[in-house]
Amino acid sequence: MLIKANKTVVGGIIPPMVTPLLSDNLSLDIKGVNNLLEHLIAGGVHGVFVLGTTGESTSLSYKTREQLINESCKIVNSRIPVFVGITDTSIEESLQLASMAKKAGASYVVAAPPYYYGLGQEELYKYYWRLADSLPLPLFLYNMPSHTKINIDERTVVRLSEHPNIVGLKDSSANTVYFQSLCYLLKSKPDFSLIVGPEEITAETILMGGKGGVNGGANMFPKLYVALYNAAIAKDLARIEVLQSLVMDITTSIYTLGSYGSSYLKGLKGALATLGIIQAHIAPPFSCFDEKEMNKVVKNIKRIEKEIIKLL
Repeated sequence: MLIKANKTVVGGIIPPMVTPLLSDNLSLDIKGVNNLLEHLIAGGVHGVFVLGTTGESTSLSYKTREQLINESCKIVNSRIPVFVGITDTSIEESLQLASMAKKAGASYVVAAPPYYYGLGQEELYKYYWRLADSLPLPLFLYNMPSHTKINIDERTVVRLSEHPNIVGLKDSSANTVYFQSLCYLLKSKPDFSLIVGPEEITAETILMGGKGGVNGGANMFPKLYVALYNAAIAKDLARIEVLQSLVMDITTSIYTLGSYGSSYLKGLKGALATLGIIQAHIAPPFSCFDEKEMNKVVKNIKRIEKEIIKLL
């Protein structure tokens, strides 16, 4: 993280942490939370994002969300910044989650557009401005059109960047033209952090001027993604090519098994279980891979792990 006179410019690898669950697929696995956070911190990540899409936030009870916020902040103990997802259809619930995050010791909150109703851009602008006015922590916008069915237009982001409590945007649209446009339109605001979700384009967007990545694969191999970030910052194209190949191997052999919309989560949690970090349990409406698919996860992740160990 780069410290400016009165603002913190957020950068680096900030994993969207999975939520470790017990065998009832509902209760928080506190031991798993501790294991995962210590694994991430040891891997050199620059922050951690709880209650995002990868964290299954919308599938968790508010009780479990509060417990995860408190446990995560306690375990991290200010060693790295904690980002807390507060996305909800109710602004009151978002503010309540933000209050919990502030009390627990989090550094930032992150909010995607309120899903269900199709907000227009002016409505979206007014919503975020009102939310930011009431928040006790700095806010990251979260563009996730595949899930919310709402895209935060570039001009809306520029307008919202004028709010003193809105400090950046996490873009999970996978649209590099959109991201490039934001970099161009916000070039006069270097302290407004643009970070990307899809790990496949993290290096590319850093070369464009982005500040980092919120990469799900960093749950498994934080050192790999930190190394990719460092290579992109250094513009070491040869190193990027080698590391990018491993990232794409993870994408194609772990995230896309089976024909499920939830294959990414199933594969990621299955891989983390294989690595001995957490259990593979997933909150309803999803469920874990069956034995046949898990066998593929085990085979693939062990091969990838060996390759990463040799390289790093």
